[in-house]
Amino acid sequence: MYMADMKNPSIQGTMFEALGIIVEEAGPDKVVLTMPVGPATRQPYGLLHGGASVALAETAASIGAHLNAAPEGKAAVGLEINANHIKPKRDGVVRARAIPLHKGSTTMVWDIKITDEKEKLVCVSRCTMAIIDIPGGENGKFK
Repeated sequence: MYMADMKNPSIQGTMFEALGIIVEEAGPDKVVLTMPVGPATRQPYGLLHGGASVALAETAASIGAHLNAAPEGKAAVGLEINANHIKPKRDGVVRARAIPLHKGSTTMVWDIKITDEKEKLVCVSRCTMAIIDIPGGENGKFK
């Protein structure tokens, strides 16, 4: 388990950092992230905010798509995401597991399941990533 390199300027001050997301596993065919359920991720009724779940899901898909696109000199950006919130969560940790359903040259589709500590499904999401040329950039980074 490791926290994203907070010295990396692309991570500092982002939602990734603000939500306390931790990368457990990251590869081109599977990404596993965790996120605490606490004040930064709850809605006013004390439950995990659906937007926080969606942010976690898209982050997982984005990492996986990036790991596939960057070696080709491309970038991956979110095109569409949907989510079904299955079970409420008040505290603890949620885990997102993302796997690709489709890895094409212009789009990728990722399936993301978010579970609690007992492996109970909290949210299921599907995220479509656009694979694009890097505008004015190189090595997977925008300028």
